[in-house]
Amino acid sequence: MTNRLRHLALFIKSMAGGGGERVMLNLAKEFSRRGHRVDLVLARARGPLLNEIPSEVRVVDLQTRTSLTALPGLLARPRDTAKLIRSPSMLYNLPFIFGSIPALSRYLKTERPDAMLSALNSGNLAAVFANRLTGGTTRRAVSEHNPLSVRVDRETQRRMKSLPESVAHFYPLAHGVGAVSCGVADDLARTTGLPRGSIQVTYNPAITPELAAQQQQAIDHPWFKKGEPPVILGVGRLQPQKDFSNLIRAFAKLRSHRRARLLILGRGPLRKELQALARSLGVGPEVDLHGFVPNSPAFMRRAALFALSSTWEGFGMVLVEAMGCGCPVVSTDCPNGPAEILAGGRYGPLVPVNDSHALSEAMIQALDKPTSSDLLIARARQYSSKASGDRYLSLMLGEPVGDPGDPS
Repeated sequence: MTNRLRHLALFIKSMAGGGGERVMLNLAKEFSRRGHRVDLVLARARGPLLNEIPSEVRVVDLQTRTSLTALPGLLARPRDTAKLIRSPSMLYNLPFIFGSIPALSRYLKTERPDAMLSALNSGNLAAVFANRLTGGTTRRAVSEHNPLSVRVDRETQRRMKSLPESVAHFYPLAHGVGAVSCGVADDLARTTGLPRGSIQVTYNPAITPELAAQQQQAIDHPWFKKGEPPVILGVGRLQPQKDFSNLIRAFAKLRSHRRARLLILGRGPLRKELQALARSLGVGPEVDLHGFVPNSPAFMRRAALFALSSTWEGFGMVLVEAMGCGCPVVSTDCPNGPAEILAGGRYGPLVPVNDSHALSEAMIQALDKPTSSDLLIARARQYSSKASGDRYLSLMLGEPVGDPGDPS
């Protein structure tokens, strides 16, 4: 890959605290450290991660307020629109990020970045469509962060059922198609019919230079004082995908055998339901749904164990971050990512999805015989922002750096 500095654009809906947003933020920082001119282009500039964007990265706020602003752009390319909107009823339920298509097109015409990377299904479709409106002067790359088949199966909205057809039409119009794990790449090919060889695996930039400093930050939580019981940590949005109800049930089983506490960092719609579950199982005082924190690595470094209980993932970025902090981990063997990260269980136990007994036993095992911190940290470094940045630049610029394969 050449060392020539480029003008790079990263496009995503917002700076909410999800994994996709964190990936784009970490990539923006990495590209900027290398001297590239970086624009973080947001459909709407909002979300807790806005405060973490360095001054060297330019924030471009497209100020999208509604999906209806997409209509002029959609009418300008009726054939593409027919592939994007499979039925008239979809016009009443367009993804919010589609509303940024006209503004994104204007940005591309005016700024003419060398390459643009987008993330997540709707963002990818909007980005390719917007670039088509400009005549396609910018190299465009799309990145898939979750198994498409799972999203289609689990979403109740009717427009999701035609999503694989839209993806199959628009993704080949990009110069590069990436996926954050081998499992996501396999699923994308299987679900859409895209050639597997056309999809490049670009693991997430989980281990960053900032992680070391974040680990050392002070935290004000009484559970981490000397002499307190060990803390099991979970991190993620309080939504069905993360299956924190299974983690709480597993913790309740563990709690009947030994002293421990469960701390979950994140916010979401299931907060009250999860609190009620903990109370009903008799572990309410030992379970803290602490909310979102900007410095989760500081908690990871001090926790006795990190547990990922998800029913599905695209990669499992928090799992790598915990390992990078030297924290022992357990995870469900969910599709996709954790089994790749943990090398089939070599770096931490893998248990069946939604099996609270197996998860409880794995947590007890990990507390009794924790994996070496040095071994975990060495494994996590294979998912560094530098290695990941190389892969993403290859995807965006079309300059190969080789196949990452399985980092195990």
